[in-house]
Amino acid sequence: MAVNLDALDFEAITRREANRSRGNLIVFTVSALVTLIWLVPFYYLLVSVFKSTAEYGSGNPLSLPHSIAPFADNVVKVWTDAKLGAGMFNSATYGLIGASVAVFVAAMAAFGLTRFDFSGKMFWFMLIFAGTIFPFQMYLIPLFFTFQKVGILNTRFGMILFYTAICIPFPVLVLKNFMSQLNKEMDEAARMDGASDLRVFLSIVLPNCRGTMLALFLLQFTWIWNDLLFSTVLGNTPEIRSVMNALQVFQGSYSSSGPNIVLTGSLLASIPSVLLFATLRKHFMAGLSISTH
Repeated sequence: MAVNLDALDFEAITRREANRSRGNLIVFTVSALVTLIWLVPFYYLLVSVFKSTAEYGSGNPLSLPHSIAPFADNVVKVWTDAKLGAGMFNSATYGLIGASVAVFVAAMAAFGLTRFDFSGKMFWFMLIFAGTIFPFQMYLIPLFFTFQKVGILNTRFGMILFYTAICIPFPVLVLKNFMSQLNKEMDEAARMDGASDLRVFLSIVLPNCRGTMLALFLLQFTWIWNDLLFSTVLGNTPEIRSVMNALQVFQGSYSSSGPNIVLTGSLLASIPSVLLFATLRKHFMAGLSISTH
């Protein structure tokens, strides 16, 4: 009995394409459902900030607002009552200074760990790396009493000092791995021309680490900006509060204002970090792609 090989091949290809189409349809359906579930909180946020407290309380929380006019009133209320401007200024100060100094110090530490041979190098690296292993909550009580004893509790200097110190270990780990892949022949050529170690670090190594350092800065700034735990314990006075701490105090003290007011404050508090990410997005993605190779 003769077998038509072309017909069998056509049927096999047809079945394979049908199975592939079914698989693609399932993946698309699951992805669409996950995306929809992920977007529901954002939809709730967007429709809530355009509602007055009375409209929010009288209707369906997921219903569309009648007007966008209440948004301006919500912004004014949360800005004045929660002192959101002072909180954003404090968080920006802590984030910009703390993350910048931490990444720069981490770069110097990584340079020393990858370019110099000295006794106990692995010990010092593991000591620094240990800062990423233990849960941060274990530092709370010792830090509180130490800051209180030294006299830097509820001070901007104390907050910047803490954020700088706690943001160093992770960048050290990333930058050490990145710098170890850089060609050391450039360092040797510069030293033969009379360049000092500081000149090699500033003029040769740092420019090659620019993308990775910007990515690390953005990650550390975002963590500092969103921190609530340490800012509540170490800086809880109105003048020192971070933006997240200010929102927490506002939510507790002005609970009668309504969730729409609190959500408006949350939306305003998220804008600076989103803008910073949008500004540094190109360098952030480039830095991540480089550091993972």
